[in-house]
Amino acid sequence: MSDRGDTITITGNVATPPELKRTPAGVVITTFRVARTLRRYDRDTGVWSDVGTNFYTVSAYRTLAEHAHHSLHKGDRVILTGHLRVRDWDNGTRKGTAVEIDADAIGHDLRWGTTTFVKSSRGATIDAARGPAQGAEEDAWAAPGVDSASSGTEGQDAHPALVGAGSASPSAADGDETPF
Repeated sequence: MSDRGDTITITGNVATPPELKRTPAGVVITTFRVARTLRRYDRDTGVWSDVGTNFYTVSAYRTLAEHAHHSLHKGDRVILTGHLRVRDWDNGTRKGTAVEIDADAIGHDLRWGTTTFVKSSRGATIDAARGPAQGAEEDAWAAPGVDSASSGTEGQDAHPALVGAGSASPSAADGDETPF
């Protein structure tokens, strides 16, 4: 196992409210627990049954930590990938094993609901009262020389991930192919 741990991807439910912390050096960390219930199908009875639940402590750092703190709530169904760390602990009176994931990516599991994505500019900070920064002077994710505020999408949803994605867009009605 590498010093960062094995890569793992899981789906599960956020079991505790995400907690935002800052290290003395100013690094933002969000931690929460994810519960993953294991289910098995019994062919004899034709019924699914729960056979146990695994709990993982998830830590996200820096920008991912800020976004996770503002986006996730207890009970949300998520899919996440990261590096697994399993360690034994002993506090003198009790012993146990901690299973932790240092998250690389986290998102809502769209099999169980819908979500709205708001892209923030690189380096943008999140205001706790208003959410991600809006109206940045320049979109750092846009292609060079493209002004995302006037990218020819007047009258359409200007969200970059949605432009051209549906068959109801004007370009699709004109017979143009979508770019992907």
